[in-house]
Amino acid sequence: MIILNKYSACTSIIIGKKASTDGSIMIGRNEDCKSSWPKHFVVHSAKKFKKENVFKSNDNDFKISLPLTRYKYSATPEWTTKYGLFEENGFNEYGVAMSATESAYSNSQVLGYDPLVKDGIGEEAMVTVVLPYVKTARDGVKRLGNIVSKYGTCESNGVLFADKAEAWYMETGSGHHWVAKKIPDDSYAVISNQLSIENIDFNDKENYLYSENIYDFINKNNLQTSEDDQFNFRNIFGIRDVDDTKYNNPRVWYGQKMFNPKIKQGPKEHNMPFVRKAEKLLSIDDAQRFLSSHFEGTKYDPVGDGEENDKKMFRPVSLAKTQEAHVLQIQPKLPTSIGCVQWIAMGVAAESTFVPFYQGIDDTPEQYKKGEINYDPNSAYWIFKLAGVLVDAHYKYFISDLEDLQKEMKILIRQNMIKIEHQYKNKNNAWLTEKNNKLAEKILQEYQKFAYRIISKSTDFSPLNYKQNLDL
Repeated sequence: MIILNKYSACTSIIIGKKASTDGSIMIGRNEDCKSSWPKHFVVHSAKKFKKENVFKSNDNDFKISLPLTRYKYSATPEWTTKYGLFEENGFNEYGVAMSATESAYSNSQVLGYDPLVKDGIGEEAMVTVVLPYVKTARDGVKRLGNIVSKYGTCESNGVLFADKAEAWYMETGSGHHWVAKKIPDDSYAVISNQLSIENIDFNDKENYLYSENIYDFINKNNLQTSEDDQFNFRNIFGIRDVDDTKYNNPRVWYGQKMFNPKIKQGPKEHNMPFVRKAEKLLSIDDAQRFLSSHFEGTKYDPVGDGEENDKKMFRPVSLAKTQEAHVLQIQPKLPTSIGCVQWIAMGVAAESTFVPFYQGIDDTPEQYKKGEINYDPNSAYWIFKLAGVLVDAHYKYFISDLEDLQKEMKILIRQNMIKIEHQYKNKNNAWLTEKNNKLAEKILQEYQKFAYRIISKSTDFSPLNYKQNLDL
């Protein structure tokens, strides 16, 4: 029996340390689900359990016993636990970064032999049962892989891991089988709701990890698609259909167009490579720019000047259904507390601002822990969301105002980060928490002021306006 799930529809990016301008490793993703579905941002303190530490999912009947020691970690859970936690992304106290998940789809032939498991682990549980219990990115892949192999998974997904040494991308392709690839240090990858990992080298344990019996599973069930014995995970486990040409492929195309503009390929092409070397070194701004993109500079931009059919042809990277976007940046030359930065843009990335939060903070601003399904003026999610909604109502008139604000916030953030990182040497995490949260609160205040100005400007757009003709 094939179990069908309601998937979120995210977009991811991974950048290796030799591919970045400052030696950073970066993993990032847009968490897309509903246009109005608030997220929170929290820090869970380390904890030692005296008896049992059991996780029980609210989404299905997945249940697992966890280690008695839980490391400190950050996360962005949903506003409600009714459908599960969906903690989605964060750092733990060892500087391990995790983002879960990039929803994907497996073909019916593979699922016929190894169906998805109704009560297996899913997206909503992955960060919660993995991130607080691992010390390296590789350990994260192995822990999640062992859980999938033992308990099964209810979904096909991609999961991002990183630490100061390396970045990994892991994919679950059926009920119990998975693979993972270490992203080359000099390369990047962009992913969009497809199984993307290509050839697996079973003799290279340094750069590939995989479920124990996957090779035998392929051969036993005659699933191999290549005559030269190459194991191409994308081809064997994935799907390729017309929906990909409208929904998934164009996002990969645009990301690769941004970072490799000289390469000739079209937005509908199926076989774009999973990993590429960019034409220039990439910065944190490049990662955020990709997650905020909507085909700017092409006829496919939904808020551009193209023909209506073209503007509606492809699904953009940044869209109204984004709940939050994040980039987890690891700067190996800095102490973990300030070298690991969780950049979070609440709401639609294109209309929000990526706010930095250092791994060493012990708490988050109160506004980031608030927000339910109805608008709350004291919620960070809703403060950023309100600005976007107000701009959307008269987009061409107000987008330049929003872009000016975003530029001002980037400058403000950089100036504050330079001061914080310079002064942190002789300070503790309580000091870091105070300084970081003050910066975050300042950005929220500026967005609130912006909303007030746009409300005032919008009053003149009422359809009940009347301009008298003095010639009558």
